Amino acid sequence: MNVLVEIRRRRIALGIPLGELARAVGRTDATLSRIERGQIRPSYDLVQQIVAYLEAQEGVATPKLAVRDIMNRAVVAIDSAATLQVAAQRMESGAFSQLPVVEHGRVVGALSESALLRALGRAKGGRVRVREILEPAYPQIDEEFPADLLPGLFAHYPAVLVLRRGELRGIVTKADLIRGLRGTSLRKVPPT
Repeated sequence: MNVLVEIRRRRIALGIPLGELARAVGRTDATLSRIERGQIRPSYDLVQQIVAYLEAQEGVATPKLAVRDIMNRAVVAIDSAATLQVAAQRMESGAFSQLPVVEHGRVVGALSESALLRALGRAKGGRVRVREILEPAYPQIDEEFPADLLPGLFAHYPAVLVLRRGELRGIVTKADLIRGLRGTSLRKVPPT
């Protein structure tokens, strides 16, 4: 990719006016405008200065979110002794596609829409207990886990559980991650 096109794209994505970038690297607005349009070729040193400034403003590529910043603290779980009818009502009323399954306050597994649908389709589906169709528990992570590592987990699991000292503190789904990233500026916030 042409580095000059990339510079313009990154500057615009960060919302940095051309004049601000020009002042930061000691050039005029007109010079940087001509560089971005490909009318003049900048020196290697100038390109390095521009890239360094953009990286500093980006916080080096991505926002640094921790799971605690995006997790949903209102965890809705289902007891393993509950019937599938109860589980179906809970999932439907909250528009959930999966639920952690607990037993005596501890996470013992998970219940997904697909497992619920398969079981409800059988003859005695409504009287079956959640523990009978239990799926493995979702990965359990700490609140400080870096959010930028979540997409790798979401490639294999629909959700992750957030625990502190063994206690369920939250849940993160793909929707939570999208919402967290959408609400985060790419521009680094100055320290207070």
